[in-house]
Amino acid sequence: MIVADTSIWIDFFKGVVSPRIDALVAGLKARQVAVTDIIIVEVLQGFRDDSEYAVAQKIMDGLIYRPFWGKRNMERAASNYRFLRKKGITIRKPNDVVIGTFCIENAYQLLHHDQDFEPMEKFLGLQVVVVN
Repeated sequence: MIVADTSIWIDFFKGVVSPRIDALVAGLKARQVAVTDIIIVEVLQGFRDDSEYAVAQKIMDGLIYRPFWGKRNMERAASNYRFLRKKGITIRKPNDVVIGTFCIENAYQLLHHDQDFEPMEKFLGLQVVVVN
């Protein structure tokens, strides 16, 4: 199972052609893409046009949904953030720690285009989709 980060969805909806988007499309065709709360919020909040929003919402609704919010999960994300801070690494967007932790806890691979996930891969065991 893979999770596509918001950075990938933005490229997807903009029509960007890249190996990462090819990997997303392959995952969608194989019905191997899961989504969680925060990604839905981040993706959908970016649409100004109602018809584009409706298309994006339909795509999000068709994905495998896995909830993440909850006290225990947020504590794990906070713990991961603190662990990285102690190593001198500051993740710019706390939501990225939430997404990375979600993937780690569920043994999902993350498809992303965001440097904030690299320390999570190196120090926390985050598995990422490798694209050529």
